[in-house]
Amino acid sequence: MPWWFFRRRRSAGAPPAAGQTVAGASAAPSLQGERRFLPEQPYMLPKDMGEVNRLDFQHYVLRSLLRANYLAPVGQPRRILDVGCGTGQWACELCHQFPQAEVVGVDLEEIKATTPPSNYHFVQGDVRRGLPFASGSFDFVHQRLLTSALPLAAWPEVVRELARVTAPGGWIELVEPGMGLRVTPTGPANEQLLRMGAQVAGQRGLDTEGVVARSLERYLLEARLTRVQTRVVEAPVGEWGGRIGSLLALDLREVWKAISAPLAAHFGLPLQEVQQLIEKASQEWNSLQAHCTFIVSYGQKPASAD
Repeated sequence: MPWWFFRRRRSAGAPPAAGQTVAGASAAPSLQGERRFLPEQPYMLPKDMGEVNRLDFQHYVLRSLLRANYLAPVGQPRRILDVGCGTGQWACELCHQFPQAEVVGVDLEEIKATTPPSNYHFVQGDVRRGLPFASGSFDFVHQRLLTSALPLAAWPEVVRELARVTAPGGWIELVEPGMGLRVTPTGPANEQLLRMGAQVAGQRGLDTEGVVARSLERYLLEARLTRVQTRVVEAPVGEWGGRIGSLLALDLREVWKAISAPLAAHFGLPLQEVQQLIEKASQEWNSLQAHCTFIVSYGQKPASAD
């Protein structure tokens, strides 16, 4: 997709559209630079239309990389839950794939002003505080890319909560980057960015060492799931890696740009200096032929589960 994908909608700092549902967070949103963030949340990335564009783009990149919307051997689910649904793009595509199913998306707030399929519903919620559903409500529960949102210490309990709302015989699938924003090999610009990002993330209790990705299978097993499988997907980052490499590089660059204002403020640096560092890092991805990994783990709730 072209670079202007991220700019084809409204500007990053624009308020929600008229009629758009925006469920209240624990405090009023704040602006850092031109980006809108939710205070009192560990989530590092913005919640605005610029992030809507990036998340949709990221969805298409992951779908191309995995060659599917999910890997678990799901049959014909009656109810599907997407936790941390973001823009709802994944969930809406599952609506079309399973038109007989009810698909529910859960997130801190709804920010995408579109008309969803009739079998899609959004529910405002925070998985850290418990999901607002009865036990055994869903045949397929999906959650991905929340290492930037969930503190490391919360993960075991979060996965147990996912298991609680999964029906006996149902499936849970988790998808996370293997090492967060790290690519390998790394150059000096990347290392500097990573140190800065890790310091800010660490203060929020977020995983900075790839512990979550390495533990996904264990979390599922501890939640008493069976038939647990893990797949490691490696991908190039940079134009050197063809279409997928170019798309991943664009997405990763936009992630760093999205948090450039908080990084600049935290370290007392001019925003332009941080943005120049991001550009140098993206050049290193090409010169060093960098790679990243994604970890996909899924498991089934035993049919005899309570």
